[in-house]
Amino acid sequence: MKKILLSSFVIATLALTGCSKDDSPTPVAATCNDGVQNGDETGIDCGGSCVPCAVQAEKDGIIASQDDPDLDPADLKGDVTANVILTADQTWLLNGPLHVKAGATLSIEAGTTIKATAGGTNVYVAIEQGAKINAPGTAAAPIRFTSNAENPRSGDWGGILLIGKAPISGGGTATTEVVDLTYGGTTSNDNSGVMKYVEASYTGARINGDKEFNGITFYAVGNATVIENLAVFYGDDDAYEFFGGTVNVKNLMSVNIKDDMFDWTQGWTGTATNLYGLREANFTSITEDPRGLEGDGNLDGNSPGDGGQSNPTINGLVLINGGVIEMADMIKVRRGSGLTLTNAYVAFANSSATAGDFIDLTDSKGDAKGSLVNISVVGDSSTGLDIADIKSTADATINVTDGTVPTVSRDLFNWTGYVFE
Repeated sequence: MKKILLSSFVIATLALTGCSKDDSPTPVAATCNDGVQNGDETGIDCGGSCVPCAVQAEKDGIIASQDDPDLDPADLKGDVTANVILTADQTWLLNGPLHVKAGATLSIEAGTTIKATAGGTNVYVAIEQGAKINAPGTAAAPIRFTSNAENPRSGDWGGILLIGKAPISGGGTATTEVVDLTYGGTTSNDNSGVMKYVEASYTGARINGDKEFNGITFYAVGNATVIENLAVFYGDDDAYEFFGGTVNVKNLMSVNIKDDMFDWTQGWTGTATNLYGLREANFTSITEDPRGLEGDGNLDGNSPGDGGQSNPTINGLVLINGGVIEMADMIKVRRGSGLTLTNAYVAFANSSATAGDFIDLTDSKGDAKGSLVNISVVGDSSTGLDIADIKSTADATINVTDGTVPTVSRDLFNWTGYVFE
């Protein structure tokens, strides 16, 4: 509830002079000592001078309406409990955690820019269970989340979390890796809203060695959610990660990510169409085991007996490593996960690029579910990629052909303004 404050100046004036308002219930326009006509305020007549009734609402961390003082472009944070809009006519400064609560929708107009205060783990956007985001950017007017730092870098702020009620491996619910929110359920067609033509840069703030934000994270997001044309640049952890859920995604780009370009775990069963991930030649950031694709069936391989483990479909994939830092694997599927992958292309961008493995389906905490793995990929040996470097597992089907033509068009991502080398 908002509190109404009467300015201390007004209170003091009333106490010392005994001034009183006109008995009329209608506010009286008055000219005060500063010579300004205060026609929209109630004047208090004090013997020829006037003190306007300085009434203001106190911020309380809850955004309950479009005209709520907490919906502040210069200081955006708090709990969103009503349907509100971030308008494109101004730049918004995300200055803390922004939680959209159940029953509320956060709308963001096409062309809007949101700049996050560079401060790490306490600056992020979370669309909680039962809430929605409505971010319908366009190719001509994308929505951009970025850092407010003068010299931005990966990890400046958290990222965007969508949290739904779709199934996860093992059933039931779980708690998010960061910020401790509940996700999971039984609603496959759960709807967390719309994200189209949205870019997120300099994300991935790290809480510790085991907990970190991603660029955009999908926690048990359902397949009624619309996710199309996203881009993540310079993330300190993964660009995208799916924790269970059934959400389908289309046209996702990942550029210069420290860890995994595309990651899933805990029972994701959606379909991804046209994924494009790359590391530039001058990208030298190091993490323990960066990958192009990393797919787990259950969370961290700790529940191998879980039902409903990951088994996504990917149609259209490009993975290019141009960096001098070795990637652990270009494609890694493990810990009970299945995968149907078609129209894929994997390459190095220069002679300095390397990877521990081209394709690896094995892991100390459990191999991929071989009977559910069907991979068809073009490996570009002309770039130095060893297309015979494959670690398979029983019953898996892997078809590799040698070729030079990427399977996903760069033109899909022209809206970002990114210039391909």
